[in-house]
Amino acid sequence: MSKKSLFVVLLLAMMAALVVAPTAAQDKTIVTWFIGLGTGTQPEQIEVQEAVVAAFNASQDAIELKVNIAASNQVAPDALSTLIAAGTAPDIVGPVGFDGSNQFAGQWLDLKPLVDSSGYDLAQFPENLVNLYQAGNEGLLGIPFAVYPGLIFYNADLFDEAGLEYPPAEFGAPYILDGEEVEWSWDTLATIAKILTVDANGNDATIEGFDPSTIVQFGFNHQWGTQRADFSTFGGSPVVGEDGKVVIPENWRAEARWVYNGIWVDHFIPTGTYDASDLLKPSAFASGKVAMSRVPLWYTCCLGDLSSNWDLAVVPSYEGNYYAPADADTFRIFKGTNNPEAAFTVLQYLLGDGASDLLAAYGAYPARPDLQEAAIAVKAEQYPSVQNWGVVAPSLDYATVPHHEAYYPNYAKGQQRFNDFRTLLYGDTGETVDLTAELDKLQSDLQAIVDAAPAS
Repeated sequence: MSKKSLFVVLLLAMMAALVVAPTAAQDKTIVTWFIGLGTGTQPEQIEVQEAVVAAFNASQDAIELKVNIAASNQVAPDALSTLIAAGTAPDIVGPVGFDGSNQFAGQWLDLKPLVDSSGYDLAQFPENLVNLYQAGNEGLLGIPFAVYPGLIFYNADLFDEAGLEYPPAEFGAPYILDGEEVEWSWDTLATIAKILTVDANGNDATIEGFDPSTIVQFGFNHQWGTQRADFSTFGGSPVVGEDGKVVIPENWRAEARWVYNGIWVDHFIPTGTYDASDLLKPSAFASGKVAMSRVPLWYTCCLGDLSSNWDLAVVPSYEGNYYAPADADTFRIFKGTNNPEAAFTVLQYLLGDGASDLLAAYGAYPARPDLQEAAIAVKAEQYPSVQNWGVVAPSLDYATVPHHEAYYPNYAKGQQRFNDFRTLLYGDTGETVDLTAELDKLQSDLQAIVDAAPAS
C-alpha cells in the first residue's frame, strides 16, 4: 500500500471514530435528578450528591445521570413547577417527604410494575413502612429510604430526681409504678407526667396547692407537633373516606380530650404561651425543663446544649395498640418520565450502592435494616448517655398508617385548618373552648375545604 493510500485509510478511520464517539454518547439514556424539594441543598450535601452521580455514571455505560439542584428548599417548589410547565420535568425528585410530595400530588409514578419486573425486594422493609407509600388507586409511589420513627425522649435526671422508674424500652413491657406493673399506656404516661410537673414552690401537679401559673418544669409535650401527627398517636385514619366524607374518628377525638386535659386540667403539657417562653428555650425538651417528649428520631439534630442525661423509650399504647407516627423521606419518579425503566435503575442505585453516603449527608436513619447498625453507632458516639438505641428499629414496625401527611383534596388548606385547631387548643383561650363543638366544626370545615378542591 502506498503512503498516500495509507494516509487516506487512516484519515477515514479517524473520521469514523469522531462520528462513532458522539453517537455512542447519544445512545446513553439521560436521567435527570431534581434535588431541593426536601433536603439536599447545603454545600456539603451537594458535594456528596455529585460524587454519587459520578460513581453511578462510572458504574455502567447505558445511562447518564444528571443532577439539577435548586438554590434552596424555599425556591424548589417554584423551580420544579417551572420545569414541569416547560415540558422539561425531571425523572427523579428527592429526597422529599410527604408534605413536599403533596405539592405535586397526582404527578408521581406507580412503582409497583417496575418493582415486579425487576424483582426489587420490598420484603426487606417492615410491611407498614412500605404501606405508607401505597396511595389508593395511584399505587406504590415510593420505596422506604430515610425514616424517623416516633419515640419518647425522656430526661433521666428528672426521673431520678422524682424517684420514678424510667419508661420501658421494649414494646409490650410494663411500666413499674409504685412497685406494681401497669400497662405503658397514654394514661400511665399522664399519671407520671403530673408527678414530673413542678411549680416554683416545688409542688408537683398531684399536690394540693400546686400553682399552674408558676410552672418551672413540665412532664410531657408533643415536641414541634402537628395536629394530624398528634392525632395519629392514638391510631391512623384517612382524612377523607372512600365515600368522599370527612370524619374525625373517635380515636382522634379521644386524643384531643387527652391533650386538653393534659394542658388545662392536669397542667403537665405546656400551653402555647409557655412553649414560646424563655423557660423552654431553645426548644422544650432541649431546655431540660420537660421530662418527656414525643418526637421523631430526627430531633437528635436539635438538642443544643442540653446537659442532662437523656434516653429513649417506646411510645405508649392506646387501647392496647401502639402507634408511632414516623416522618419519612424518599425519592419519587415523575409520572411523565419518558424513561421509567432507566429512572428506576437510578432509583435502585440511590437506594442501594449510593444510600450510605447519601443518608450520612442527610443525617438520616436508614430504612434498610443492613445499614441501621452503622447509623446508630454514629449517634451513640454523639450521645453517650443514651442506652436504648434498640427502640429505634422496632418502632418502625408501629409506624402509623395512613401517614399523618397522606394526601387528600385541597391538602394545603386542610392542613392549615388542622393547625388552626391545634393553635386554638394550646392558646390562651383554649381552656374555655367547647372541645366537642370545635372537633365537630373541624370536621365540617374540612368537608367544605375538600369539597372546594380545584378540579385536577
